[in-house]
Amino acid sequence: MQRLPINLGEKLAKFPEHWSPKIVGGYNGNDLLVVKLQGEFNWHSHPETDDFFMVLKGRLTIQMRDGNVVLNPGEIYVVPKGVEHCPKADEECHVLLIEPRGTPNTGDEKTAAKKVAI
Repeated sequence: MQRLPINLGEKLAKFPEHWSPKIVGGYNGNDLLVVKLQGEFNWHSHPETDDFFMVLKGRLTIQMRDGNVVLNPGEIYVVPKGVEHCPKADEECHVLLIEPRGTPNTGDEKTAAKKVAI
């Protein structure tokens, strides 16, 4: 059992790429992931699970068909399962994600980024 805290800033400093979630821990069948975002992702939905976002640094806009949600550092938002959305960050943004283990980031295994632990 790990008895050391996980430093999210240190984990984020280990990789440069955007839109490539990295697993930093887990609990109760959920992955804790960090990701760097910049630009616009693709429109997608997750039919089986909600999508949790917490902004650590920067500003994130979660575009949805019925309006946008803007998140600043320390703010969270949960996109309900099945709701189409498109994350967008005009400048680099650091985000914590919590999702059931194995959830594809695009909602589709064929187009999802491969998640690795760091």
